[in-house]
Amino acid sequence: MLTRLSIRDIVLIDRLDIDFAAGLSVLTGETGAGKSILLDAFALALGARGDAGLVRQGAEQGQVTAAFEVPAGHPVHKVLEANDILAEDLILRRVQFADGRTRAFLNDQPVALQVLRAVGRTLVEIHGQHDERALVDTATHRLLLDAYGSLESEAAEVGRLWTGRRQAEQEAARCAAAVERRAREAEWLRHAAQELADLAPEAGEETALAERRATMMQAEKIAEDLREAEAAVAGKDSPVPMLSAAVRRLERRHAQAPSFIVPAVKALDAALVALEEARRHLAQALDAAAHDPGAQERIEERLFALRAAARKYNVPVDDLAALSERYTADLATIDAGAVQLAAREREAAEAAARYDEAAARLSQRRRAVAEKLDRAVSGELKPLRLEQARFSTAIETMPNAPGPDGIDRVEFFVRTNPGTQPGPLMKVASGGELSRFMLALKVVIADRGSAPTLVFDEIDAGSGGAVADAIGVRLARLAGRVQVLAVTHAPQVAARADHHYLINKESSGGRRAITRVVELARERRREEIARMLAGAEITAEARAAAERLMRAAAG
Repeated sequence: MLTRLSIRDIVLIDRLDIDFAAGLSVLTGETGAGKSILLDAFALALGARGDAGLVRQGAEQGQVTAAFEVPAGHPVHKVLEANDILAEDLILRRVQFADGRTRAFLNDQPVALQVLRAVGRTLVEIHGQHDERALVDTATHRLLLDAYGSLESEAAEVGRLWTGRRQAEQEAARCAAAVERRAREAEWLRHAAQELADLAPEAGEETALAERRATMMQAEKIAEDLREAEAAVAGKDSPVPMLSAAVRRLERRHAQAPSFIVPAVKALDAALVALEEARRHLAQALDAAAHDPGAQERIEERLFALRAAARKYNVPVDDLAALSERYTADLATIDAGAVQLAAREREAAEAAARYDEAAARLSQRRRAVAEKLDRAVSGELKPLRLEQARFSTAIETMPNAPGPDGIDRVEFFVRTNPGTQPGPLMKVASGGELSRFMLALKVVIADRGSAPTLVFDEIDAGSGGAVADAIGVRLARLAGRVQVLAVTHAPQVAARADHHYLINKESSGGRRAITRVVELARERRREEIARMLAGAEITAEARAAAERLMRAAAG
């Protein structure tokens, strides 16, 4: 609900603050007083296209601020959450610069214009005799029908199923393309997989083979030295026999001079142990360094084969094992491709069947709801002097053209005269008729398909007497469910207002005219309604008629 509208330096308005409340608020005033300026300024705050001409002459910028109370659960909260704005109340602000630039703010946070426009669209609807925005988009007709029938959850489920169907179809298409692509590569892939399987590369194998080859080449060079060392330790010139004989002789003298003999024997025993250990190590080294020309050749051939395969498949040698596994897996995918594709296609068919069933069910519900809507709206037309008119909801069901909103194209049709064919509302109805059709539609669906604030701009233009009174009755009834602001020239409408605002122009001392807005108390309301009845000269009869209108509206 709109709670406050503040305007600064817009055309004839230098400074204006208006507080609004629930119910029906009417704005009246003589022609040229600035009612259209007020609505243009309000529309600017809601995201309408900017215009440098809106800035008051002599000012560098104009500004419009609209404050709203937003009920919990209102759709605007989804827009706010998507833009990281959390608030129970909202302040929309638009700055219009004299050079044509504009800036948009939500709760003093700069936002893109499209965000401001999306928020404004959920909060306010502006309808006028020549304003087609509310009905020009036939997608709006479908949304209104779904709202009237409380079909939003079913429509959302159809949208979810449509998304699932599209995803399943896309997955099946990707699987089919992959199977086809791999089938074209199958012959080459089978050869490559077999070649790598026969090669059987292992991760890290190149490094291990290179190290073994280097060791073998070095061992050949040191083998002779190892043999000479072994001969010195264990050959015919080995000191071991002489040292062993010396130890035995000394041990036989042990009893004669133990203090001399024991240390010498221990030292000789240690030397013999060390020599034995050296011999053992030398023997092991000789075994390890034994040159096997066949083994070295096999290592060379293996390295050559691995590196040739790496060059052929353009990967490092260490990646050959992973490549072999991947090719084997790709072959398995090809072999199992038909099975997988059949599964994906089955899933896509099942998703399509679920969507088709839900979309057909929603279409049936829409047709049933459309009949109720047609009766309800048509029932509102006679008091609005459209007794010969008929309202109908045309639903074109197109199973071969499904979409996220179902299989229906919904458009409101009217027949304004007997014997004529119904046609699209926007093409058949005149300006005055269009506004009355819109009012009838809004009265019927206000609880479920309306923004919390509705603005009607002179929809009573050209109407008088009973028609104007019928419009007033319906605006008042509508205001019992949503906030209604009406710019009107009809006293029958003004008399039914909960709040009455007078718009006038003031000028003094040669200064340019300034638009002012004041809320009228009861006595001034009667004078304004009398002016609307009588014109420039307010008579006693006009005042009495105004009083009767106000009492009738209150009663």
